[in-house]
Amino acid sequence: MPTSLTTEQKTSYETNGYLCNISVFDNETVAQLRNEIETLEATHRAGANGQDLNQYFRVNGHIVIPLLAELARTPAILDAVESVLGENLLAWSVELFIKEAGTEKTVSWHQDITYWGMGETNDEVTAWVALSDVSEQAGCMRFIPRSHKNGIVSHEDTQDENNLLSRGQQIAGIREEDARTGPLKPGEMSIHHGRCFHASGPNRSDDRRIGLAIRYVTPEVREGLPGRDYAMLVRGADTTRGWVNIAGPRDLFHAADLSLYDKIIQGQQATLTAGAEHEIALYAGKEASA
Repeated sequence: MPTSLTTEQKTSYETNGYLCNISVFDNETVAQLRNEIETLEATHRAGANGQDLNQYFRVNGHIVIPLLAELARTPAILDAVESVLGENLLAWSVELFIKEAGTEKTVSWHQDITYWGMGETNDEVTAWVALSDVSEQAGCMRFIPRSHKNGIVSHEDTQDENNLLSRGQQIAGIREEDARTGPLKPGEMSIHHGRCFHASGPNRSDDRRIGLAIRYVTPEVREGLPGRDYAMLVRGADTTRGWVNIAGPRDLFHAADLSLYDKIIQGQQATLTAGAEHEIALYAGKEASA
């Protein structure tokens, strides 16, 4: 299976800010991965270190869950991302987004990098892999083509209980008629630019909507930025050393990795909650994207 993007695919991504229906896993692998995730849910629901499993699924799970770190190193995913970002890649965040069947929870229109402390970089890509049928009925993502050509725009914090974003943040004035849907079959992936406007609707299907989101960055993203942040080198080399490179977990919920997780969360929290008028539940099971 060819896994690097074609010239046409790269042009489409560069033009529109997103690209859908990239095949990365066959049906057998998807079924195996879903089984592993649901086994974790059945056996480790309580999580570890005072945080339930959902916390680790949704925020920086690759630090303490080997499966998520391994998925971030999937060659087919990396080949596609390398086509966009180049040969040196780090995984900044790996998350599972699960919308249960019949839920009315939504994700409002937003840009990913608004609160990440990375500026308006072009050197970040979100890879979003479907581990179930992510149809329009199931609440697939919607995108506004070419919106990544904007800078970071204003977001308002809504605190809407049905909005799964950490701050309920949303971009006002979106024309829904401009949106394009991105349904994915199991094993397909979309990629989108950090400034691309995107959202997702409720899951009105009869199955869970399971998505894997991996945020890839280049070593150069942190050049000139204050402070430090952490990322896992997954391809090539980081010669700029702007990131604190992490290796991935020793074992599931290993004590040393849990300690590192807490250290990283503490360091990121001030950046991710800056300017909020209300208390933010970023680290209490709220989702951070679509």
